[in-house]
Amino acid sequence: MGLDSVALLVAAGMAAGLAGSMAGLASLFSYPALLAAGLPPIAANVTNTVAMITTMIGAGASSRRELRGQGSLLLRVVAAAVLGGSLGALLLLTTPAGLFELIVPWLIALGSVLLLVRDRLRLAADPRARVRGAAPRSLLPMAGAMVLVSVYAGYFGAGAGVLMLAVLSVSLTEPLPVANAVKNIATGAANITAAVAFAFLAPVDWAAAGALAVGALVGSSLGPVIVRRLPERPLRIAIALAGLGLAVRLWLDAI
Repeated sequence: MGLDSVALLVAAGMAAGLAGSMAGLASLFSYPALLAAGLPPIAANVTNTVAMITTMIGAGASSRRELRGQGSLLLRVVAAAVLGGSLGALLLLTTPAGLFELIVPWLIALGSVLLLVRDRLRLAADPRARVRGAAPRSLLPMAGAMVLVSVYAGYFGAGAGVLMLAVLSVSLTEPLPVANAVKNIATGAANITAAVAFAFLAPVDWAAAGALAVGALVGSSLGPVIVRRLPERPLRIAIALAGLGLAVRLWLDAI
């Protein structure tokens, strides 16, 4: 790999880490950069999954304030993410990708719409959500949804953070920075689980993964700091619109 490709991947990693830790859109930058560096699609997909592990490290370290007191929630979230990530990796290694590629844009579009109408859905699901901080009636539906999102994260992952953030935003009554911090841990857990399988069973390009991971570590450490300072509603709308843009792009690539 030439120095130009390394520089491209480090820069893409920084953008991916920043976008991923803020909005769950890391692959919008990292996956095309891997393709531009000459990797075939499957190798780019698994290499991207391995590299994006550092996004959780950087974002988690910068989100200690938001994650304080969330230990019980994190245990449930990580358990669901590990289960889903394992199933997603198994699917990638044993099934053709064509059908999933057609479904994925619609899933991301759905997650983006859920972000846009989050407050109305919260009130419809539980009137107690009018009181900030009230606990949801049950975490079981959230856990099931997170398993499904984590299956997708382990399988392909582009836009998985948008779906994860949508599930958490609708299910919890915590402010967006907290939901975003939990989302970063959840997607990281799914990525780590899938990456373990890919390390042994898939064509990971370790040089490319290393360059991408370095940039992602730097970018992801900045994302939570920015989210903490931006007003919630405009940021949530911006994330949703970016997710819809990604859905359109993936749909055009799939047809």
